[in-house]
Amino acid sequence: MTDTPSLFAVDEVSRPLADRLRPPSLTEVVGQSHVLADDGPIGRMVATRRLASMVLWGPPGCGKTTVARLLAEQTGLAFEPLSATFSGVADLRKVFGAAKKRREVGQGTLLFVDEIHRFNRAQQDSFLPCVEDGTVVLVGATTENPSFELNGALLSRCQVFVLKRLDDLALELLIGRAEDLLGQPLPLDDDARHALIAMADGDGRYLLNIVEQVNPLPGPVDTAGLAAAVQKRAPLYDKSQEGHYNLISALHKAMRGSDPNAALYWLARMLDGGEDPLFIARRITRFASEDVGLADPSALQHTLAAWDAYERLGSPEGELALAQAVVYLATAPKSIAVYRGLNRATREARATGSLMPPAHILNAPTKLMKELGYGDGYRYDPDTADGFSGQNYFPDGVERTIFYEPTGNGYEHAVAERLQHWQRLRQASHPRPDAGTAPPPTTATE
Repeated sequence: MTDTPSLFAVDEVSRPLADRLRPPSLTEVVGQSHVLADDGPIGRMVATRRLASMVLWGPPGCGKTTVARLLAEQTGLAFEPLSATFSGVADLRKVFGAAKKRREVGQGTLLFVDEIHRFNRAQQDSFLPCVEDGTVVLVGATTENPSFELNGALLSRCQVFVLKRLDDLALELLIGRAEDLLGQPLPLDDDARHALIAMADGDGRYLLNIVEQVNPLPGPVDTAGLAAAVQKRAPLYDKSQEGHYNLISALHKAMRGSDPNAALYWLARMLDGGEDPLFIARRITRFASEDVGLADPSALQHTLAAWDAYERLGSPEGELALAQAVVYLATAPKSIAVYRGLNRATREARATGSLMPPAHILNAPTKLMKELGYGDGYRYDPDTADGFSGQNYFPDGVERTIFYEPTGNGYEHAVAERLQHWQRLRQASHPRPDAGTAPPPTTATE
């Protein structure tokens, strides 16, 4: 009697290519040698067969699940996988109960929790006793910053390891392994092969899924043919999480560093990722005052005009106005003198409390106020010979302090000269009785 295959047997060829190409050992995991190599932190744990609980933080398709499975295999632990998307406290209790029974017979358990950041705070707390007493070795996987998404108590019991997006060399290595398994090279010309790697955007699983779609095509396939056969993936960008803050920070730094090309790149990344253009408009308007300031006073007008243009035109036409403003800001002279000046003045204002302005600069709309000296001695600056009276505008008893110190950049160079001229007039019209000229005013420190 001949054996017939079971109807339920898994056909090797029918398994997804990404599953068939899972590496058999940690040494064959691509792109993560910084943590998995023999001298890496995880590699050293495996060598001693003593795993600490950990969180693997990295983008999709970088190998988090594969690493967790191999950690269990290479340290002799039972592998218990859970997805935080579909599991609750009841599922955790079952896993913990099974892990305690294994522990009684000397068998350890590696609990792998995919998307661990999706568990709420109470669910995360339920891990603590079993992680603390060693019932399970917890390996959590997350695409989100653990600092924001995980309980401090849980983080204190786990080491966080950052897995990197796969670079072009790692992706090329995966393509080579796929071609070896499939028994033939992909039907792509050189340009299409490079385009395939770019389309994967660092995601190894997505790359292998594309390879499966491309492999049956009649070749040679060029870049246009590849684009027609495979839908381009959406860029990895979460506009409410860390990616949102990382990219707006990159845009700010590029504009501050006067690099319009890098600034345009980060702007394009944000817009392509679905960021709200009005959020970008608000942030670059703030940049115009904070980082450009009076070095180019028209910068603020340009950003407000771009904001208004976007609201009138919408997307995609209005995005060009934002790009114009970004380039203007990146190429404008920079000064944070106003920003620093406001901070200094704020500290001084808080320190001096509720002091009244000097009487001579107060309005006197009533007879009583005039009798009390309101407005007495005030000099109207436009009527003076130099258009500058040099009167004191600080509260009585508060020493004159310089909060705003203009730079020599752009328009502020002229502002600095004007302030120096007024200071000379002030010293000439109000000399100290014990000296020929007034000492320089106090400068507030940062």
